[in-house]
Amino acid sequence: MRPVGFSTTPNLVLRLPMWRSRLMLFLLFFVFMLLLLRAFWIQGPGNAFYEAKAVRGTQRELELPASRGKILDRNGNVIATSLEAKSVIAYNDTVPDDLSAEKLRQLASLLQMNEADLRRKLKEERKQVFLKRQVDPAVAQQIKQLEIPGIGLNNEYRRFYPEGEAMAHVVGFTNVEDRGQEGMELSHEKELAARPGQRRVVVDRLGRIVEDVAIEQEPQNGKDLQLSIDSKIQYLAYNAVKNAVEEHHAKAGGAVVLDTQTGEILALANYPSYNPNDRRNLTGEQLRNRVLTDTFEPGSTMKPFTISTALEKGAITPNTNMVIGASYLIGPKPITDTHPYGNLTVSQVIQKSSNIGTAKIAMNNLSPEEMWNMYSAVGFGQAPKIGFPGAVSGTLHPYQKWGASDQARIAFGYGISASLFQVARAYTIFARDGELVPLTIQRSSEVKSGVRVISAKTAIEMRSMLETVTEPGGTAVKAQADGYRVGGKTGTAHKLVGKGYGNSYRAYFAGIAPISTPRIVVAVMIDEPTGGSHYGGDVAAPVFSTIVSETLRTLNVLPDANIKQMVSDEVKRPVENPVTGLKTQQVVLKR
Repeated sequence: MRPVGFSTTPNLVLRLPMWRSRLMLFLLFFVFMLLLLRAFWIQGPGNAFYEAKAVRGTQRELELPASRGKILDRNGNVIATSLEAKSVIAYNDTVPDDLSAEKLRQLASLLQMNEADLRRKLKEERKQVFLKRQVDPAVAQQIKQLEIPGIGLNNEYRRFYPEGEAMAHVVGFTNVEDRGQEGMELSHEKELAARPGQRRVVVDRLGRIVEDVAIEQEPQNGKDLQLSIDSKIQYLAYNAVKNAVEEHHAKAGGAVVLDTQTGEILALANYPSYNPNDRRNLTGEQLRNRVLTDTFEPGSTMKPFTISTALEKGAITPNTNMVIGASYLIGPKPITDTHPYGNLTVSQVIQKSSNIGTAKIAMNNLSPEEMWNMYSAVGFGQAPKIGFPGAVSGTLHPYQKWGASDQARIAFGYGISASLFQVARAYTIFARDGELVPLTIQRSSEVKSGVRVISAKTAIEMRSMLETVTEPGGTAVKAQADGYRVGGKTGTAHKLVGKGYGNSYRAYFAGIAPISTPRIVVAVMIDEPTGGSHYGGDVAAPVFSTIVSETLRTLNVLPDANIKQMVSDEVKRPVENPVTGLKTQQVVLKR
């Protein structure tokens, strides 16, 4: 047997077809070419795509905040401004999925959020999610110290209102997007609104900015707005109304103060109010700007306009004597007064607030058209155009629809509705010698010409009659202001309940001061006083007195009442000297 070498063993001989070898060689060459082409694409034509992808992972578009315009009072005091704040943002493509429960709990606590809600936000598919806006900088610093990847902070502003409740219904407030929602913030949104900018930055894995790339758009701050409101007068008006509402256990109240020379609104106060810096428990009742949005039957505050129409026509004079009687039957229900009067002059009809006397003047001397023309001329039935949201027009029905009973009752303020603001504006015709003054809520120092409604003679006669209302024998002795002659008209009106009148009232007083040279018009309304008296002379007139005294002193208006008038109702009380211990008599003025 012949030996065989290992390498020549037949079992080890492998015979492969040549085409298979060539195929494998071709496949290896093809894969190599694909890799070569791919590398060429990444380094060449496709480079922009991958570069952009890398940029998206490391660069962010951030908003450059701009400050909303300030709101200033007439003296330049800030009543609405923007303070620095932070927004907390989650970049969900960077936030780790395995974020520890402890970190999550701490973040939720700082954001004052439920942990489940926070986890849900972090799982959203959106790349950028706002976790909370307008965060206090101190809280934002604590969030930053947690060093959670993908949780970033951005600068922004939040609105702050230094005057709080007193100015709330004037300035309004903004939402979390810094857009006006109420008051002047809403009506002047275009001027006040800021235009934020954009910048591009490079961030690390924790979302911290490491480099500014470019500013793509410059931020633009909003424009400042200066109002005619005097923050001091606003504050004292608000406090006077608030005290009256609380003292008389009333539902609400309001007051308006107008400058009769410039037509500027010096104060516009409402109670109840709210704190615009903390609106967590805000209700619709608190939001209502009752001075402008609530309408009511103005009652006896309308009598001066009815009587002025008759004076202007020459049908009566202030000294015309009238037989009043116990009642006056027009329609199904007789018209009565709170007290029976025999004979009264026209001036006494105003002083005593006689419904019967006013109705007789209207029915005997005026047509429905003449009365309607007067009411319309002073602004009733028309929304005030002062650039303030929500100002209502009230109701003044066409005179063609008035019956005899309607005319008689409209003469003393029933069957017509108006806002307190409309009543205040209408009274400017008595302060400006017959001119209706155009009003503004923005700062203006020029004396504006008004629209002639009645003659100066009629306006002066009416001023004299309105002054008697505040003198002994009038319905509003409590409206007297220390050092100043004042005049005005009380109003006490039943409130409508369904289709009839209930047992609740609104008390009003509208007047002017000082009588010798009128500078301001003040109108006050107290809704549903229940603490004893409900008459305008007892409830609203003292508020008028307080506001007038403080406002005229604030405006540096010289007193026009003589000493005799100022001490006509004095009392003496013993006062102990804190140094000597001796008691002396001190004169105290009563109002």
